[in-house]
Amino acid sequence: MNSIKYLTGFVLLLLLTPSCNKNLNVAPQNALTVSQIQTSSDVEALLFGAYSGLQAPGDFGESFLFAPDLIASDSQVNFVGTFYDYLAVQNKITVATNAMVGNIWTSAYSTINIANTVLDKIALVDSTDRPTVQGEAYFIRGTVYFYLLGLFGKPYSDGNASSNLGVPIVLTPTYTYDSSANSPNKPARATVTQTYAQIIADLQTGISLLPTSNINFRADVYGAHAMLSRVYLSMEQYANAAAQADTVLGSGNFSLTSTYDKAFNTDGNSTEDIFGIQQSLQSNAGTTNNGIVTFYLPYSVNGNQTGGRGDAQIDTSYFDIFEPADFRGTYVTAGTSISGYSGFYPNKWGAFYKTIPVIRLAEMYLTRGEGNIVAGTNIGNDPLDDINTIRTRAGASTLTTVGQTDFIEERFRELGFEGDRFWSLKRVKWSISGLDYDNNLLILPIPQSEIDVNKNLVQNTGY
Repeated sequence: MNSIKYLTGFVLLLLLTPSCNKNLNVAPQNALTVSQIQTSSDVEALLFGAYSGLQAPGDFGESFLFAPDLIASDSQVNFVGTFYDYLAVQNKITVATNAMVGNIWTSAYSTINIANTVLDKIALVDSTDRPTVQGEAYFIRGTVYFYLLGLFGKPYSDGNASSNLGVPIVLTPTYTYDSSANSPNKPARATVTQTYAQIIADLQTGISLLPTSNINFRADVYGAHAMLSRVYLSMEQYANAAAQADTVLGSGNFSLTSTYDKAFNTDGNSTEDIFGIQQSLQSNAGTTNNGIVTFYLPYSVNGNQTGGRGDAQIDTSYFDIFEPADFRGTYVTAGTSISGYSGFYPNKWGAFYKTIPVIRLAEMYLTRGEGNIVAGTNIGNDPLDDINTIRTRAGASTLTTVGQTDFIEERFRELGFEGDRFWSLKRVKWSISGLDYDNNLLILPIPQSEIDVNKNLVQNTGY
């Protein structure tokens, strides 16, 4: 990848290709140049390109969920594949030239740049559609910055958010390249505090603009509330997190699926998907060497090939956290990796071309309950009711008392292999692979290709 072309990951608007995902009702189109963005349809096509960016392997198609799983892999994931860059992330020996890391950075900033372009051209959008399109662009930008910050910056719980470095914040599109040292194409990193402030501002703006429901599985106001609950939770603003989760739970727009398995491998969103990434035969995160399903789906089951690689197996100690009757502990498949290793695989990622859940309603119950316990608030239901709602569906026993640790452990059971363990461990300051939660090795390095072309970027300590 040519770093000059992707200064700090910003794709120049010479090739902004809209999505061809049939779930977004977008027909394939040729690339657009800046001068060709002239109509409402042009801008909306760019918005669909941003959704396509979220779908890419560098974003939710793989790495936004899989990289956190690899970093916080102990007692959950065991990478047995031959791709060294992925194994390095799991083993905390990542280097600044790691291909997975570079792909995350570049893909994320490409998506941000498209969202910035939509906002820059928003006046072209028909007035009836404008608030929704604008709100979606803010939602996408805030969401991507949140994941970038979590992977490349120290956790907010570190206590030094005002001095720790976050990621560069760029709020305008990159149309042309300025090579001068102080050009907008070469931004410095904002602090963690500044980055969180921008994330919150984007999501709150999205909330003010988005509708209560949207077409074709696109983001709506409750998706923004749910994502903001995650942001507040990671900042240990427990009352705010509980309030945002309660807004979603009280909307009546979503319901838990009748059984746990029905929340996964669905065509379109399940009843509990607040926001999901749509996949199809024409538009998916990859079926050969990338994509979250590719890694979690076994290569073969009973001698029959599935199309997956099976590089990511379940760490057998993960089963220890489940009661015998808890369905979640049995929602697995025995199989073999492409390298010949036998093991177990999570059925959550059991089929290609299905929806990738990003935020499920089950998480909102756990966030509200924990938030109320820690903050001492009484927002919505009692915390005991919230946790037992999740446990009852899974077939686990009901609890008679509950504390914060119970909610953290329930998140490990309910949200395993969805990237959550990384965020939860850092938030509550528990160790990861024997390392302190804020150890330098638990964040990714800024890609060396970006450091080389932007001397304003400061590398993370230890790389």
